[in-house]
Amino acid sequence: MVDVEQWAWLRREHFVAGKSIKRLVRETGLSKNTIRRALRSEQPPSYQRAPRQSVLEPFKPEIHRLLSEDPRLPGVRVRELLEPLGCTAGKTVMDDYLREVRPLFLPPARTFQRASFRLGEVCQFDVWQPRSEVPVGHGQTRQGWVVIACLGYSRAGAGVLVFSKETEDLLAGISGCLSRLGALPQLLVWDRQAGIHGFQGRPTDAFAAFCGQLRIGWHFCQPADPQAKGAVERLQGFAETNFEPGRRFANELDFQDQLDAWFVKVNARTHKTLRARPVDRLLEEREVMAPLPAVMPDTSRRWVMRVPPDPYVRFDTNDYSLDPALVGRRVEICVDQQQLIAVVLDTGELAAQHTRVFARHRTVTALEHARALRQGRRPEEQVVEVRPLERYDALIA
Repeated sequence: MVDVEQWAWLRREHFVAGKSIKRLVRETGLSKNTIRRALRSEQPPSYQRAPRQSVLEPFKPEIHRLLSEDPRLPGVRVRELLEPLGCTAGKTVMDDYLREVRPLFLPPARTFQRASFRLGEVCQFDVWQPRSEVPVGHGQTRQGWVVIACLGYSRAGAGVLVFSKETEDLLAGISGCLSRLGALPQLLVWDRQAGIHGFQGRPTDAFAAFCGQLRIGWHFCQPADPQAKGAVERLQGFAETNFEPGRRFANELDFQDQLDAWFVKVNARTHKTLRARPVDRLLEEREVMAPLPAVMPDTSRRWVMRVPPDPYVRFDTNDYSLDPALVGRRVEICVDQQQLIAVVLDTGELAAQHTRVFARHRTVTALEHARALRQGRRPEEQVVEVRPLERYDALIA
């Protein structure tokens, strides 16, 4: 039998070069019949091994029965269950066969279609956790999260740094992203993020109130379904590999400034799928989107307390000073992403106003509060006589 190369050479020499069969016999040493068969064959020669029965053949019905009960049964467990029946198949043989037949017992695979979005229809959101902690001053670093938004039609993106995944911080992130995009979409798309999603596809009261004030809708994806918001997932993946590596941040403000500058650059690049710049399509999208309100919904944390004799309020492990002249008065504390403000309920007086500190376990005291505390101290009481030790020695003796 001739191999493929020799078969091709014989046909070329006979049909192209015009060599006779006798001459080919002399040059190759092959028999006439072998050369004739090679010249008559239109297909290259191939060697086919005789089919051999698989070692799994007697056990295939049992394998099918096991998969019908549990389609995701691991191959190692299948081999263990078949060993008492005399199965000696190795791991590779079993895994190869299961790879072929397992799809027959699994539920039908989900199919996808390419999504298209109308102008101003959808804005997808997600929360990204940077690998490195963010410097927050006082020699400390802290884990941060970035609320990322991506408009469906233009693919324009924005991001806001927050330091927790509590509802107030997430809403502040949403508000910041919408402000940076410059208009309101019809629908906010989220996965089932705690603090935003309540129960069984329903929003938390705070998120519903936020959307109601902006007159926009919401949609929650099904559990474990990141494909449903693929636009923001791809943008988040790009941020993980392009924004964070090789950067250093002085503090949380520097992080946000660099993030905003990065999104300006990203929105101005040509999008591979759209074959257009998101910033150009954003101009089209804004024409049909609702305008931003004059004031975005309040996302601050608020509570009422009475000013204690030690005039400080604790928030996020930090102590912020209050006006000591207001001890015993009821004040409302309002904390947002930038500052902490305390206002007296009955008169509206300002009890405190501090820039928010994201470092931990700090005491923040306003200069006027420190002076008031010093001036309000009571006169020192009369000094108690200190008796010499000799008197005690005399009493003991």
